[in-house]
Amino acid sequence: QVQLVESGGGSVQAGGSLRLSCTSSIKLDHSFCMAWFRRAPGKPREGVATVEGEDGSTNYYSDLASRFTISRDYAKSAVYLQMNSLKPDDTAVYSCAVRSGYCYITLDRKYDTWGQGTQVTVSS
Repeated sequence: QVQLVESGGGSVQAGGSLRLSCTSSIKLDHSFCMAWFRRAPGKPREGVATVEGEDGSTNYYSDLASRFTISRDYAKSAVYLQMNSLKPDDTAVYSCAVRSGYCYITLDRKYDTWGQGTQVTVSS
């Protein structure tokens, strides 16, 4: 069974940056989608970004691409999320997720394996 372990969360001031990492316990080739989701207090979980395919095709929710960058290291079976120009609204628990097949950035129920989550807190 796949296990995902996230790291890199923390507390930063608005405008700061954080880089999240997520590593899989087993080898994940390009047939697997890797994604980041987040859940802010009192809100439903929402997609942040996905990466898939041999070419590492990426997709971002809303306008997050202007500040966030998802990347993937197939050799390490890891996915990263570089977050810049952070805002207080970005405060949430960020979780990585994996599924076999295509990515779905808006359908968290499509993912069957999740990490434990890492807290990101942005203060104004």
